[in-house]
Amino acid sequence: MKKMVIALFLVSLGFTACNGQTSKNNKSINQKKENTMTTIHLTKADFLSKVANYEANPLEWKYLGDKPAVIDFYASWCGPCKMIAPILEELAAEYGDDIYIYKIDTEKEQELAAVFGIRSIPTLLFVPMEGAPQISQGAMPKASLKEAIDSILLKK
Repeated sequence: MKKMVIALFLVSLGFTACNGQTSKNNKSINQKKENTMTTIHLTKADFLSKVANYEANPLEWKYLGDKPAVIDFYASWCGPCKMIAPILEELAAEYGDDIYIYKIDTEKEQELAAVFGIRSIPTLLFVPMEGAPQISQGAMPKASLKEAIDSILLKK
């Protein structure tokens, strides 16, 4: 009995001694920042406030964002759109705070699709901070998407 009391005391001492504190080595591991950025779905109202207000400036492209963006025009029934969706999620996580990756459902946002003349999906719009956006039609492999993001958007 005496041994059990001593064992319980030592165990409880161990729990109170830790008290949520970590050693210096464990602290750096726990503080490692995990990037949780994901793609962002846009409605027309979101597009007008975050990307470009084509109603106020119908003849001039003026990007409203604070960092470059990729805009994916897609539909839920589209096979190639479904193929690149997880790739875009991966890229959103990889690039984190460097770019936005927006998604626009062409079935729900038909006006936006018409404004950009979307006839084929997926269509990707690469929007740099300065200059005109560039458009790409069809599904692209991840390596090609990264190359486009690095060269067109991030000027690497």
